[in-house]
Amino acid sequence: MPATITLSSLSWSTPDGTPLFDNLNLTIGSKRTGIVGRNGTGKTSLLRLMAGEIRPHSGTVQATGCLGLIRQNILPHPGDTVVDLFNARTALALLASAEAGSTSAEDLIDVDWTLPSRIDAALRKCALSVDPQTPLAALSGGQSTRASLVALIFDQPDFLLLDEPTNNLDHDGRKAVMELVHGWRGGAVIVSHDRELLDQMDNILELTTLGATLYGGNYSAYRALKAEELQVTEQHLSHAAKNLTEVKRRARQAAERKARTNSAGQKARANKDQPKMVMNAAKERAEASGGAGARLREARLKSAIDQHSHARNNIEILQPLHMETPTTQLAKGKVVLQLDHVTGGHNPELPTIRDLSLALTGPERIAITGGNGSGKTTLIKLITGALKPTSGQIDVRASFALLDQNVDLLDPQLSLRENFLLLNPKSCENHCRAALARFLFRAEDALQITESLSGGQRLRAGLACVLARADPPQLLILDEPTNHLDLDAIKALEAALLSYDGALIVVSHDKTFLKNLNLDRKIKLK
Repeated sequence: MPATITLSSLSWSTPDGTPLFDNLNLTIGSKRTGIVGRNGTGKTSLLRLMAGEIRPHSGTVQATGCLGLIRQNILPHPGDTVVDLFNARTALALLASAEAGSTSAEDLIDVDWTLPSRIDAALRKCALSVDPQTPLAALSGGQSTRASLVALIFDQPDFLLLDEPTNNLDHDGRKAVMELVHGWRGGAVIVSHDRELLDQMDNILELTTLGATLYGGNYSAYRALKAEELQVTEQHLSHAAKNLTEVKRRARQAAERKARTNSAGQKARANKDQPKMVMNAAKERAEASGGAGARLREARLKSAIDQHSHARNNIEILQPLHMETPTTQLAKGKVVLQLDHVTGGHNPELPTIRDLSLALTGPERIAITGGNGSGKTTLIKLITGALKPTSGQIDVRASFALLDQNVDLLDPQLSLRENFLLLNPKSCENHCRAALARFLFRAEDALQITESLSGGQRLRAGLACVLARADPPQLLILDEPTNHLDLDAIKALEAALLSYDGALIVVSHDKTFLKNLNLDRKIKLK
């Protein structure tokens, strides 16, 4: 029986009561389906509903076959290694015991002698050269994603459920994931903003505030269909608007004619030009005719309003995203950051950063680039004090703010308002609400629990919290900021960073994003 995922009359709301899905009916077969949509439309939530991690408020989710899920953010347990991704710790321990000659004859039956070589081959297939005993905490975000995907495919599920699988990946990592997905012959549901990956899909599922729509074909075919649909829908809206205007004009003219007729009738009554019986009969005929006409006009007006409303509802009304950045008044000649012969990393015996010297002066903009595992995030941790260098000096001479990949400065259990006031204790309620509103968290949106936000919404909230300080940070450090953003949000972030007058350090694999930031220089780690 082919593997399928079926959603029947499914409804679900976020923990704060925001409805995301209402009476959703959908069947996904054993093809590769990409899920697209703006931040906050429920892409990750839908994936978790399919996986059974969260339960719908009503309706059902039925899946035939085995499902394997990879989330956006992989948080390892302390002590976990790459082997644990494969659930192979026990099997490898049994194998080691057998090789040492300390295994019973009964246990020897269960020994998988080929397991180590198969794990090594799987890792190499994804261009990942790491020892299976490597702690997961020592891997970069990109390495963790690739290792998790390899381990998932290693178990051969019927369906892959992947949430932004190319996030954090360098060129080689993205290429390896593309090849794995391209060669996958089972079912796959993939949430992504990566257009190259989405062009490998067989179907595209679009989530909007109007619901979910499944399109056949890859992302390019979907965009072409959307352009045609939008053109037709805009024509319908234009026609409905013109019709509504015309119906209102006719109703107004009819009302004016009736007013003139009534006025003439009242004058005739006052002058008593005709017998009273004749005038009463004329009045009754006019009232009957006027009543029928009024009912007809009301029916036409209601129909026109309904048609116009329907046409408008078929066009998702999207409020343009705009992020405001305050002035930092950073002087051009001021030394913001000084690194002198810095060496450091998670393993002091094998430091990732070696003898690095760097100076950042004034509102300079630099990008830190390099492959996965080259030490980009490690360098940021050294600069911010999260890691201590084994040698060398680090001097940060300006206020700074860090927005890492997970926006960890926000407490996930608190609301946006509570997080803002916690990070800005001197702010009043009005300042808090105004600052959040500038990043499109208006009114009740400010009361959303941070844990319920999408990755892109969380980044916006983080920016709102750090850029609204009484003394805005003169150094902004961003670690893969575009990972969880839709295309519109990326454009808004680019515009905000272009207007930011402080110093900027950014880590990103997004070449287009870096190109649009007007960088002063790039530092490539090897």
